Amino acid sequence: MTEHHELARPPKVAGRILDAGLDLLDRQILDPEHVPVTTVDDLEITTPNDLAHLDPDHPPVIEALLTGPVLLTRIFGGRLPDSRFIRIPWRVVSDCGIVVSVGVPADSLDASWTERWMSEHVIGRIPGGQHDPE
Repeated sequence: MTEHHELARPPKVAGRILDAGLDLLDRQILDPEHVPVTTVDDLEITTPNDLAHLDPDHPPVIEALLTGPVLLTRIFGGRLPDSRFIRIPWRVVSDCGIVVSVGVPADSLDASWTERWMSEHVIGRIPGGQHDPE
């Protein structure tokens, strides 16, 4: 016969506890004017004092949102080298909801160049792509 153990209570931490898979990964990032920046492909996470194990009193901390050319890794597997990711510092994140909002303009972030390029060179060339629908 198996014993039933109660689950440990979650740790009390300052701030908000997020489920990375549900609340952050693959979410669109928007600037204060609701301009698309990019999507969240991965996270840079550290543990206080570089602890090798998870300590309930010192949970992991998000340092940055990572974005990059991950399409091929999603198709064929593997992971991009860290040098290929573009980092968006966590300190510029202003809200996490249906989208992740940042408190700085999109054009101030290196990650927004792909959105701008796609808008100018692809979407802008599609008939009707230059204006909002009426």
